[in-house]
Amino acid sequence: MALMQKLVMKQGQSLVMTPQLQQAIKLLQMSNLEVQNFIDAELERNPLLERAELRETSAPPNKTEAPEQPDAPFSAGDARGSDGDGATSPSDGVSPVSHISAGPMPDSGWSSSRGSGQISLDGEAYDFAANVTRDETLAEHLTAQLHMHFRQASDVLIGQHIIGMVNEAGYLTADAATMAESLGTDQAHVESVLSILKTFEPLGVFAADLKECLRLQLQERNRFDPAMDALLDHLPLVAKRDYAALKTVCSVGLDDIHEMIAEIRALNPKPGHAFGADPVVPVVPDVTVRASNYGSWLVELNSETLPRILINNQYAAQVSRGAQKSEDKLFLSECHAQASWLVKSLDQRAKTILKVAREIVKQQDAFLVLGVQHLRPITLRTVAEAIEMHESTVSRVTSNKYMATPRGTFELKYFFTNAIQSGDITGEAHSAESVRQRIRALIEKETVDHVLSDDDIVELLRVENVEIARRTVAKYRESLNILSSVQRRREARAKRA
Repeated sequence: MALMQKLVMKQGQSLVMTPQLQQAIKLLQMSNLEVQNFIDAELERNPLLERAELRETSAPPNKTEAPEQPDAPFSAGDARGSDGDGATSPSDGVSPVSHISAGPMPDSGWSSSRGSGQISLDGEAYDFAANVTRDETLAEHLTAQLHMHFRQASDVLIGQHIIGMVNEAGYLTADAATMAESLGTDQAHVESVLSILKTFEPLGVFAADLKECLRLQLQERNRFDPAMDALLDHLPLVAKRDYAALKTVCSVGLDDIHEMIAEIRALNPKPGHAFGADPVVPVVPDVTVRASNYGSWLVELNSETLPRILINNQYAAQVSRGAQKSEDKLFLSECHAQASWLVKSLDQRAKTILKVAREIVKQQDAFLVLGVQHLRPITLRTVAEAIEMHESTVSRVTSNKYMATPRGTFELKYFFTNAIQSGDITGEAHSAESVRQRIRALIEKETVDHVLSDDDIVELLRVENVEIARRTVAKYRESLNILSSVQRRREARAKRA
């Protein structure tokens, strides 16, 4: 059969991912901090956009404001299912973006620092950033000692490079040979500088591993001997509380073993953590859930994290009248279209987050009332089908989003757990997280004379109609950082002795 080329016209449908659609999808899965950074970049790029100040009065008529974000109360019928299946729909008469709820929002504590206009005692503007104190970092502390111990420029240069290779915990992340090759010097010179650096405060810095870190501290205390050296060589046995094996490798008695382990526990395995580091960014919830006076839950968006932007139509009209070139008109048209898209995308993002949060609250009502042991096993598909959205959309919404509840602040993904079958045919499946917490509770109640093995836990859970395998119990126990029954029994006996 001969091959030939020809033109064929076909009609079909396909989904085209426009740049605006791609950006809207990315905007949906951004955290509140990432959204703020994105909007800051858009405000610098787009002259038609401006940030709306938080105020009680409505926006002027010459500006198009992003619709107020939704935080209407979630009725008792929605949360408890008193009106049948408890499902909500747009026909319920509540606009998803109608108004800001009259209920008080939690005070984040940050509003008082905005635009305070504080004046210092000498009458000049108070520079808050210049007067904020911070802790000395590990690198600064080591650099100060470096200049006190070395005078040769080459030694200072090598020492500064070695300090730059120390991580936050105080451990050295490169060996002497690698650093010597990078600096173009011999390895002996680097090792001589490093040997002096290892005497710096805090003791244990510049160590290559945990054993060396502990050894440096023990040598300073004059407590490093052959028995202690053997103990440091077998730190895994210390973690397992295998005192019989430690007696053999260290050639000492049990009392000496306990004394040596007590000395090790008094040391600092991460000496660098005692110094300042980058500040930890606190978790700011995107959604708040609080109980109402009618036995229901109020699901609201956190207004502190909601971006508010305006399209300055007056400025846009003024600039358009003065634009003569086609390039200028095209630029203004693109800016206006981008600004309108951003306003609509932020509004849709808020609607979607609130819709998913409402369904999570409805599904996990028992958790909010009774605690983690009543956490229901739900999946992304369960929520997606309930709110008639795609599963991938729900996945994006629950990424990097947090919900403040009466039982604490949780990431939205926390409420999605696997199901563990019930021993009762008619019983409801159990959440993996609730079973994990039940295992913790059982182990916390055990006594020295009766330490529960994984098989014992399986039998106790089976009495509660939880069908679970022993290996699953072991996996959950390890995820909770709980030792095995042999190690717990050995540790309990050591404490009693």
